[in-house]
Amino acid sequence: MIRACLFDLDGTLVQTEKLKALAYAIAVQLVRGYFEPEQRAIEAYRENIGVPQDIASQYIMEKLNLEEELRPLMKEYNVSAPAQVLKKIWTDIYPTMVANPALLKRNQWPYTVDVLRLVKKTCFIAIVTGSPRSAVLHVLHALEIDSMVDLIVSGEDVTHGKPDPESYLLAARKLQVLPEECLVLEDSVNGVRAAVAAGMNVVAIATPFTNASLHSSEIIEDAWIVHEPEMVAEIVRQRVEEHNRIAHPGSRPEQKGES
Repeated sequence: MIRACLFDLDGTLVQTEKLKALAYAIAVQLVRGYFEPEQRAIEAYRENIGVPQDIASQYIMEKLNLEEELRPLMKEYNVSAPAQVLKKIWTDIYPTMVANPALLKRNQWPYTVDVLRLVKKTCFIAIVTGSPRSAVLHVLHALEIDSMVDLIVSGEDVTHGKPDPESYLLAARKLQVLPEECLVLEDSVNGVRAAVAAGMNVVAIATPFTNASLHSSEIIEDAWIVHEPEMVAEIVRQRVEEHNRIAHPGSRPEQKGES
């Protein structure tokens, strides 16, 4: 029986991954004095969607050979490593971009948000993300779905981020459900890996940012993949019904709060 639906945030409910990548492109533009955002930073970020910003910053620095340019800026930014300079610059850019609720609402994935509203009738709803709690609350409020969420597991709540399963296992524990009673919606390889490792049912949503990486990863064999966003709600409905039929033949899903 599916009793909880766990949603990734960035890239799954809202296209913040696109905005995060652009913020890195602008950060590299500022460091190197380019006339426009560095597109290679966007591609590098695309390869690390779903990881903490420390890891993403380190990867982009190495991929674009930025260390020699960032190292002299460590004292100015009061950090102990070159990659932290890039993260600091990114941190100055990205929050400004997403501070506008209207921008976030324009960049929501409406089909996935519709799924959240659909499954709310029968399931607990959790947001499981590596983003800070303050950012999560801001996004949920902007999308006008904050009142529908039963639990938030943010980056501050865990020691190990995705692809480690810690965040998903914590969500199941707090909701008092079994991992196999959870359906996860994710868009990134690292997110899918985390949910699969937690023993949960996974729907992988192939977005323009994650389609290639999902298909190049063997982990996709352990998840249901959706290529057409407008089909997400129907696929989730089918999978929940199929899972519940196998788990409890002849029974119907219980409503939340039903005895």
